[in-house]
Amino acid sequence: MLDTTRTYVAKITNHSQVRGDLDQCGFSASKLWNVGRYYIQGRWDEDGEIPDEAELKSELKDHERYSDLHSQSSQRVLEELAEAFTGWYNSENGNNPPGYRKRGDRHPRATVTWKQKGIKHDAKHGQIRLSKGWNLKDGRSDFILAEYETRPDVEINNIQQVRAVWNGDEWELHLVCKKEIPVEDAPGEKVAGIDLGISNYLAIDYEDCPSELYPGNVLKEDKHYFTRDEYQTEGETGPSKRARKARRKLSRRKDHFLHTLSKHIVQRCVEEGVGKIAVGDLSDIREDEDGDSRNWGQSGNKKLHGWEFDRFVRLLEYKAEEYGLLVDRVGEKNTSKTCSCCGQIRESNRVERGLYFCSSCETTMNADVNGAVNIRRKITQSPPTGDMSNGWLAQPGVFLFDRESGSFNTREQGDCKP
Repeated sequence: MLDTTRTYVAKITNHSQVRGDLDQCGFSASKLWNVGRYYIQGRWDEDGEIPDEAELKSELKDHERYSDLHSQSSQRVLEELAEAFTGWYNSENGNNPPGYRKRGDRHPRATVTWKQKGIKHDAKHGQIRLSKGWNLKDGRSDFILAEYETRPDVEINNIQQVRAVWNGDEWELHLVCKKEIPVEDAPGEKVAGIDLGISNYLAIDYEDCPSELYPGNVLKEDKHYFTRDEYQTEGETGPSKRARKARRKLSRRKDHFLHTLSKHIVQRCVEEGVGKIAVGDLSDIREDEDGDSRNWGQSGNKKLHGWEFDRFVRLLEYKAEEYGLLVDRVGEKNTSKTCSCCGQIRESNRVERGLYFCSSCETTMNADVNGAVNIRRKITQSPPTGDMSNGWLAQPGVFLFDRESGSFNTREQGDCKP
């Protein structure tokens, strides 16, 4: 058995009854953030130091705003503030430090986190009791009693944290639960490599098996459709109801695509006897070697900002662990320039976005598949072979996402252009 955590999104079924209390907590969290932000600014101006979370908690625990929330909830706000400043400081982006949470004269509805001491869970009746801070307690109750519902296949127990999140229209609960899941022995000893690309969402190369492509056309079409000009209309107080609805629908479709894709990849790896998956680490793809923003061209930049590399890899990691598969993030340096057949490194070999032609061994390949082969070899250390099939390198199998069934189906190899 493997101890892990899962986060489930739950709808609040008695939203009208608890909205006022959650609004108060959300406003209080933003106020406490601002108090901490003001304290950090003072320390920074005085001696050039940024206080850590321990100092923030010690200095602000007696502040009136700290008592608006349960003590652990207030602690989490200050932890998030400290984390934000640490990330900003380490990134050396001196022009954009974390700001204040305020819109005009109003405080936004900030996310509120309750830890175990502030939670009482009634699994039988689908209810969660969330403690209020001392200042928000009144004669009616000292807590918020939220009734919730999740997907039918989800069982909620062993709650570690509850986060109340404002999604633009209403509050929803994110329930972080501790789970024990059975872990199978690794289905094999083979290695697979995954290249995340622009033309195709990803390419995967299996050791001793044909490679596969997974086009991201569905995501591109959804992004284009739901962000057309008519969905970007602004109301008097912000995005219109129509715009917010479109954005939520786009987010749900993207979530479903990423969950389905990661699950499908893991199942394919199990079928092919894979025990380890190497995936390209694209954490620095948006920056060049000097730390400046990388320019991928007008079309490439638009696609780049629609990618969610890290989120996909995290989904892949936790779905893979149930089957005993290890996901290893590896650097992508030169993987797109190197010929997987003879080892020649030349940028000009990548003729265009989806085509790789090696001027040395004259092999023609799909560029994303070539990258996936090189990523796989990052952890197998096997040298280029030269006897690889030019057929499956140039025309790999293709899996297309079917909206009606919500699954990936194969397309014949002959229809795939390199």
